[in-house]
Amino acid sequence: MVEGRTILVTGAAHGLGAEIARHLAKNGARLVLADIAEEEGRAIADECGARFISVDLADPASIRAVGRNLAEQHGVLHGLVNNGAIATGIGGIPFEEIDIDSWDRVMQVNVRGTWLMTRAVTPLLKASGSGRIVNVASDTALWGAPRLMSYVASKGALMAMTRSLARELGPNRVGVTAIAPGILTTESTGYVPEARHRLYAEGRAVPGAQGPGEITEIVTFLLGEGALTLTGQTLPVNNGFVFN
Repeated sequence: MVEGRTILVTGAAHGLGAEIARHLAKNGARLVLADIAEEEGRAIADECGARFISVDLADPASIRAVGRNLAEQHGVLHGLVNNGAIATGIGGIPFEEIDIDSWDRVMQVNVRGTWLMTRAVTPLLKASGSGRIVNVASDTALWGAPRLMSYVASKGALMAMTRSLARELGPNRVGVTAIAPGILTTESTGYVPEARHRLYAEGRAVPGAQGPGEITEIVTFLLGEGALTLTGQTLPVNNGFVFN
């Protein structure tokens, strides 16, 4: 499905991104991992036999450098997983109390960063003849999670961008999909209040906690050549907490 395909995963140092990288490596992908957390990112890259590139998704110059590096080292790219995002410390307050700097930071990284990373590598995806983009959104944007508006808005933007990109890149046979997981049990979600974890565990059609390993198989499929017919779609991969 992804054997021999060159794939870039952003936000690969922790949580879902790290698990996606591990699963893709097991399935024979040639991986490039990118993250702002260099030490942790390099450790995951070493584990996966992958290359690591440092990137700051809030810095356009840093993102352009990733595109240049990939062009020089690989020439083509078969897949991009836009997983890099920020969430820690931005939730739990009413929308009236979100400060402008925090709002702008979330939009810089989660929305603008995804757009710029996609733009930076699109020529390489087109060159592959079967490029695939998977945007990691969130089901919070499907059910309207309260007291989390900046994050919810950013992930809703990713879903809209997915549809628009699918239209623009379809003629080049580049498929663009989004996944919308709920809260996963990873080290990256330790800040989430226990009440929110319980809400998900009890409200899923398949009750209980959900780990990142339950998502990785779907991401791997979406990065393969056979997933083109799903382009433009957002898949709520949340064990039935919300239906799309």
